[in-house]
Amino acid sequence: MTEDEIRRLLEPTLQGMGYELVDLEARIGGRKGLLRLYIDKPEGVGLQDCERVSHQVSGVLDVEDPIPGEYVLEVSSPGLNRPLKRPEHFERFTGSEAKIAMRAPLDGRRRFRGRLEGVEDGYVAVRVDGEIYRLRIADIDKARLVPEL
Repeated sequence: MTEDEIRRLLEPTLQGMGYELVDLEARIGGRKGLLRLYIDKPEGVGLQDCERVSHQVSGVLDVEDPIPGEYVLEVSSPGLNRPLKRPEHFERFTGSEAKIAMRAPLDGRRRFRGRLEGVEDGYVAVRVDGEIYRLRIADIDKARLVPEL
């Protein structure tokens, strides 16, 4: 089963519990696999949230059995440098600083660090050194928030 298939299997359960599945990592095969889920909710995530989700997801995985062999299930918050994957992530964190790496160069550069200005028609606007860049979300390789301490 691919990461996308596992995501589609687990998202309804998490949404029903009031959580967002921010990201998922699956390393399956070999001696011991790993399935790592990053969850969030508007008021933030604590240890009890992770335990609750782990218990519920374990039940779904036991019934559906999508992962062959042994694996470890980890449930965590996305952390201060939260990944940004979908348009709604960029929209939610408008006004925050982010680091963005593109799959291919745009105007001669692949990396951008700046303030998120908004999302429109599949593009995120990012203000870098006073200049606004419109980055196509589908062309973004990685994007993460920059922690503001």
